[in-house]
Amino acid sequence: QVKLVESGGGLAESGGSLRLSCAASGVTLASSAVGWFRQAPGKERERVAGLHVRDDSAYYTDSVRGRFTISTDNAKNMVYLQMNGLKPEDTAVYYCAVNRRGWLLKLWQRHEADYWGQGTQVTVSS
Repeated sequence: QVKLVESGGGLAESGGSLRLSCAASGVTLASSAVGWFRQAPGKERERVAGLHVRDDSAYYTDSVRGRFTISTDNAKNMVYLQMNGLKPEDTAVYYCAVNRRGWLLKLWQRHEADYWGQGTQVTVSS
């Protein structure tokens, strides 16, 4: 059984930092595409960052580029999102997602994931 469990969310001040973690079990990340998505109240889910684990190519949405960094630890089967320079508009529930075939473009453009986590809340105060 595949499971993705996010952690690391919480309350941060504007300009602060948080690191989200996603523990994956039942799926090997080394050949996958992984991503972070978020959904704010009353808004649609949006992509935040995506990564092809094998070739290390990454995508970021414009609003987070230069502030957020996606990474993995294949030995631990973990996905991370380092978030610096947080802004109130980053407030949302953040979800980890995995496309086990490594189809990063499908994950990024169409949110086509085989597995989703349950989400972790990030709240940034102004």
